[in-house]
Amino acid sequence: MSTTEPDALLGPADIRELAATLGVRPTKQRGQNFVIDANTVRRIVRTAEVRPDDVVVEVGPGLGSLTLALLEAADRVVAVEIDDVLAAALPATVTARMPQRADRFALVHSDAMLVRELPGPPPTALVANLPYNVAVPVLLTMLDRFPTIERTLVMVQAEVADRLAARPGNKVYGVPSVKANWYTDVKRAGSIGRKVFWPAPNVDSGLVSLVRRAEPVATTASKAEVFAVVDAAFAQRRKTLRAALSGWAGSAPAAEAALVAAGISPQARGEALTVEEFAAIAENKPAVTGPAEAEPAETTSVETTSVANEPDVENKPEQSA
Repeated sequence: MSTTEPDALLGPADIRELAATLGVRPTKQRGQNFVIDANTVRRIVRTAEVRPDDVVVEVGPGLGSLTLALLEAADRVVAVEIDDVLAAALPATVTARMPQRADRFALVHSDAMLVRELPGPPPTALVANLPYNVAVPVLLTMLDRFPTIERTLVMVQAEVADRLAARPGNKVYGVPSVKANWYTDVKRAGSIGRKVFWPAPNVDSGLVSLVRRAEPVATTASKAEVFAVVDAAFAQRRKTLRAALSGWAGSAPAAEAALVAAGISPQARGEALTVEEFAAIAENKPAVTGPAEAEPAETTSVETTSVANEPDVENKPEQSA
């Protein structure tokens, strides 16, 4: 870990000056809320347990508040930024504020959902401040595409943090909870107030820690097969699994047979099941031999990174580091 000057990180005045120079005016429409507190970004780095040998990938670095704190602690940092202006400015900010670490920084100017490879050594950690409307798909995509990521800490809207860390039986347990557990052990890791952002958002934020499972979920089913069950179960979450999985299985009786074979009550609901239990259902999917039995359908199936029919999250500002 490199020694840095006390003022190497960005403070409130630095953030405002940099934004003015770049012509960046944070607005609700653009969903920009920049972290302006150095103590907060250092706290995030500590909570993430970033080590001197880590290669950290950061999604959505914004003006670079968290980026600089990560460079203090990690061996290398790779930042993925979609915004043209912010992506163009970040390398210069790193060079100006932390010249001795500039060669340890790399920028990928891209949508994180499209990134399939990163420069340099494989990443070992993911630390990011994610906007609520893309937090779950970005998180799951990065965990899936970069299996060398051992530890993840994300700052997200508090409601999203609660969903990701929810346990079976919790009222907000759903698609994000199960799919995150496919890859990792998940827990809430703290809360972040509104005053550390400029401008201050109208929501609180939460930290979520995700540690890669030591062993993958023990199942003969593929991830796609398991996620298909999860999506079907929560697409109609008020229904019993017998009804909710009728389309997936081909009929309600076929769904019941799969559930019984997996050792799960057909009258159970998705919010009661662990990821291992969803995997057991996937393993027992029957072959569809005829037309599906008619069952009331409320929604269609969803993409593997969606949060279909999860409790609505108010349309609130995104947050950029």
